[in-house]
Amino acid sequence: MTDAFDPSALFGGGAGGDNPMAGLLAQVQQMQTQVESAQEEIAAAEVTGSAGNGLVTVSGNGTGDITAVTISPEVVDPDDVETLQDLIIGALADLAARRDALVSEKMGPLGGGLPGLG
Repeated sequence: MTDAFDPSALFGGGAGGDNPMAGLLAQVQQMQTQVESAQEEIAAAEVTGSAGNGLVTVSGNGTGDITAVTISPEVVDPDDVETLQDLIIGALADLAARRDALVSEKMGPLGGGLPGLG
């Protein structure tokens, strides 16, 4: 005589066991909520990059939009436009680095995936 196949036995469900799939789904839903929360925090964040000890600053949000540029009058020299251009590029690079650091801070712990996978 053969026993009937119980598909719940594959997932630990049924008589005498918790269903690990239900636990895994709960972890996925929790991670999804955390990711959405982190994305909202990143989008709402104001990030500022600067160059030349603050002579040029560029502000933006966490999604990549630039919201403001401030240039100190002392770096505006019609005979030396290259320096101003370099300062703007430096401020933009600093802004990008700070935005990347913000994203890593907010999303980094969520990037590890689920325990037991990967």
